[in-house]
Amino acid sequence: MAETVTTPTHPVTPSTILAAELSELVELVDAVPVLDSAIKERLRRTRDLARGLDPYLEQCSTPESPALAALAARTRAEQWTDRSLVSGSGPLEQEMLSGHVEGQTLKFLVHMTRARRVLDIGMFTGYSALAMAEALPDDGEVVACEVDPYVADVARQCFSESPAGARIRVEVGPALTTVLRLEGPFDLVFIDADKTGYLDYFHYLIGSGLLAQHGVIAVDNTLLQGEPYTDHGARSTNGQAIADFNRAVANDSRVEQVLLPLRDGVTLIRRKGSD
Repeated sequence: MAETVTTPTHPVTPSTILAAELSELVELVDAVPVLDSAIKERLRRTRDLARGLDPYLEQCSTPESPALAALAARTRAEQWTDRSLVSGSGPLEQEMLSGHVEGQTLKFLVHMTRARRVLDIGMFTGYSALAMAEALPDDGEVVACEVDPYVADVARQCFSESPAGARIRVEVGPALTTVLRLEGPFDLVFIDADKTGYLDYFHYLIGSGLLAQHGVIAVDNTLLQGEPYTDHGARSTNGQAIADFNRAVANDSRVEQVLLPLRDGVTLIRRKGSD
């Protein structure tokens, strides 16, 4: 049986934004009777290429565990627009969830790096933390940072329903404050917190003993809905922060990196000479 693919309530990644734009264009050109039918068909094919990509990636990736599926469902059921529930963070939405394909990628990274200690900077409801915890050995540990107490409680409830949840330690508070008092080393670090803080996290990790010598940093949202590489007006604060982060990492002689067009962009970073 084919896996059910969940479509986001609104587009938040370059591929889903592109698909939505093309879908609207198809509707517009279909309403123009004099337009060449061949042009309309080419536009439909282009739309289908964009619209079918993410669902196909999900279908061809190892299915998420029942615990991860339950966590995703719990996240979708939350009323994130109710500000009385949350505090200490900006606007929240279910699309902040890492999701199936990115979660599977993080699990792969844990296996490939043979990580035993993982740092998750910006946990939200815990999908990324739980995905990585599932790939750790029994004595492994994920330290997950979350600024919002309500969100952290949602995550803890989900973790309690999974055997892998016992490997996760939740730290509530501003992520940078938490990071500065942690003891390393961590074999893998996933950054998915406040975008304006990305450079601070990066510089501290690379310049301190918190990241293991052979450690890997994975950074989420480094395509930020296409803002860093498109010129369609003024960038948002987060868009500018990500553009600055990407430029700084690319120009940093201490590291090597690759930006993957996965979901909203994931950059993998390692120190040079750490073979």
